[in-house]
Amino acid sequence: MLNISIVLYHPNWEEEVLPLVEELLRVKALRKIYLLDNSEDREVHPKSEIKHAKLRYMHMAENLGYGRAHNVALRESAYYKTDLHLVMNSDIRVKAEDIDAMHDWMMANPQVGQLMPKVVNTDGSQQFLAKRLPTPLDVFGRRFLPARWMERRNKRYELRDLDLTRPINAPYLSGCFMLLRTTAVVEAGLFDERYFMYPEDIDLTRTIHRNWLTLYYPEWTITHAHAQASYKNKHMLRIHIRNMCRYFNKWGWFFDRERHTFNSL
Repeated sequence: MLNISIVLYHPNWEEEVLPLVEELLRVKALRKIYLLDNSEDREVHPKSEIKHAKLRYMHMAENLGYGRAHNVALRESAYYKTDLHLVMNSDIRVKAEDIDAMHDWMMANPQVGQLMPKVVNTDGSQQFLAKRLPTPLDVFGRRFLPARWMERRNKRYELRDLDLTRPINAPYLSGCFMLLRTTAVVEAGLFDERYFMYPEDIDLTRTIHRNWLTLYYPEWTITHAHAQASYKNKHMLRIHIRNMCRYFNKWGWFFDRERHTFNSL
């Protein structure tokens, strides 16, 4: 069985959330969908009050941040011993049949702790969301240095030096779509709630990666309308920088032996 959690913040109900929920309710392996609303004011859309046993809307009353809100649902998955838990964004478009296929594949491959399919933009171009673990230069250089200076380094960081038509055991998979084995994520300690948002997916994937396969698996493709808020909003940029500093304070800025080992493999 499978639980799905989606964190919302002033969501676009009509064009984004409701069409996604309607599709997810078609997933055969589904146990429960959690809509975790971090909006300060309760902005639940009337149509979201679907009287469906598999849908649960939860207003958080404050903005808990990405990982902390998802942890509310992850703890329920752990409590009910749900096999898999899918963490995803509301701006994802995916077919119910593909989620069922991923679920069945994960159940047949117990050594895999996390899976992310191929992710594309709305125009069909690929997003490179499976990566090596970042160094400070990878994070801050790509944001503040000229693109031509970072081109070669970005290619390696985003695994574009590898064959992306084949599965890759990557130490960093994007938080936009994380199909997690519940036992693996509980073993890893769930999302680190010290991050408000941004590096919690790096942190969790690398921790799971220690004992499980964390796979980019291009057998399936999903669409992600990526907003890149920190590139357009100075407040979000400050949040991004602050939380990436917390990440490097935790794991090491320039001396991170595990990063070196994982990236070399």
